[in-house]
Amino acid sequence: MLKEARADEHLLTGPYRVVASTVLGVVVLAVLGALMGPQWDPVPLTDPLAVETPSTAIGNAPQLERYEVRQRVVTVELDGASVQAQLSEPVGATGPRRGIVFVHGAGTGTYDEAFYEQARVLAESGVVTLVPNKRLDTYTLRHRDYVQMAEDYARSVALLRSLPDVDPERVGVYAESEGGWIAPVMAANDPTIEFVVLVSAPVVPPRQQAAFAADNYLRATGVPHGVFRAIPRAVGMAIPGGGFEYIDFDVTSYQRRMTQPVLMVYGTGDSSMPIVQGAMQVIRDAAIAGSSDVTVRYYEQATHGIRVGGEIVPAFLRDMAGWVVGLPETAGAAPKVAGDQPTQTFLAMPVPEPRWLHNGDVVAVTLIASCLVVLVAGLVAPVARGAEALSARRRGAPDPASGAGDRPPPLVHRYAPGVARWAGALGIGVVVTVVGFVWYILAIARLALDYTSNGWVVTGAWIGVRALGILVVAAAVLLFRSIRRNRARGVPVAPGAARGIALVVMIAASAVLLVVLAYWGVYQLGI
Repeated sequence: MLKEARADEHLLTGPYRVVASTVLGVVVLAVLGALMGPQWDPVPLTDPLAVETPSTAIGNAPQLERYEVRQRVVTVELDGASVQAQLSEPVGATGPRRGIVFVHGAGTGTYDEAFYEQARVLAESGVVTLVPNKRLDTYTLRHRDYVQMAEDYARSVALLRSLPDVDPERVGVYAESEGGWIAPVMAANDPTIEFVVLVSAPVVPPRQQAAFAADNYLRATGVPHGVFRAIPRAVGMAIPGGGFEYIDFDVTSYQRRMTQPVLMVYGTGDSSMPIVQGAMQVIRDAAIAGSSDVTVRYYEQATHGIRVGGEIVPAFLRDMAGWVVGLPETAGAAPKVAGDQPTQTFLAMPVPEPRWLHNGDVVAVTLIASCLVVLVAGLVAPVARGAEALSARRRGAPDPASGAGDRPPPLVHRYAPGVARWAGALGIGVVVTVVGFVWYILAIARLALDYTSNGWVVTGAWIGVRALGILVVAAAVLLFRSIRRNRARGVPVAPGAARGIALVVMIAASAVLLVVLAYWGVYQLGI
């Protein structure tokens, strides 16, 4: 009976308590991660934009003419720089012609890699087109000034207007993607611009668009719900290293001064843009400016840039050219909204700002420094042991590591039983979990941007990261259990100042990393 009672007591005080303490630790970290906020809870879009007809044909569009095209490269002088631009002119067209300047998105920068089809079809239809290279000396990942960029593109408008074959009163702009934040600035600052074409325009500020795109990408990839917590915590924080002021640029005030006719074009397969919300906002902003001439077209399954299978949609080229050539008759022609019925599940909305970890520099430095501290602290014991062995040899004493000799070695400084093992498991485990989590986020980002999914990565790797996180908590429990037991027996836990400091520092750095992992959702329990 006594042996059975002791066995039951061992069960209750051994593995059972370790498991219970681990579960408690995970729950505490989950609650802490939830309280550190913010959460991600996008608002559903409940006011859909209904198309009037599935046909994208432009009302009052004329029969397009077909001209030969002559191309040449010209130089656009900017403030302190110059760029090359490709000019495409219809051969044999009579009288001053309508002109159009193309504004690049984020993914393009030169005339030989962008807008080839659009510029060609417009030129063949009698419009003089100018595709300038993007100015890159003031354009970086960290710095983009959309107002200044609008001034640079305005130089291209001025150059096009100066050509003898171009009617200076009939020059408009075509903007795609990121250019959708530039063209409204140009139109607001220069009311004599005749028209604006916005293709795959974000409309909302870049930070909101980034969070919206990340949400859609992650949903399409099929990631576990806990990963969504990273959206506001990554997108909402200040980016490490500074810069990125443009991420909060709001084009609304310029759109509300945009009186020109506007053609807005989206593909219903473009999950990176708020295709319903964007069109509705431009319609409202134009109304505030006193204009109702906003024409919206949606193309079935077309992705960003109005492409299907990598090829630009022919109907889009036809409709866009018809709208431009047919102005002003096409500006207010019915139908105003047509094509494939668009769907947008959630609103692109302001991103909650992290309360505690808003500063990206602090987050990056904390992660890197804590990992380095853990790794360095783990080297203290072997270095200290080597120093003690060397000191013992110099005094002619037996090597404490070997235990040789008949008398006890004079310096035997070792961690108490179990402490080194579990401290090492905690330190190595938490660093590996951090590295695994960072790898997972990067892998998910790559899948999302490629519009692909991989169940082994999406679900399997997430389970693996979370399992590692739980094992790290278990190692922490076992470490503190070893410390408590050795203290109860009067055994020094970490003899020597170096070992004592190393143990405390390693535990503190590991605790910081555990809190960071909790913040990013590794321990979330649906809280």
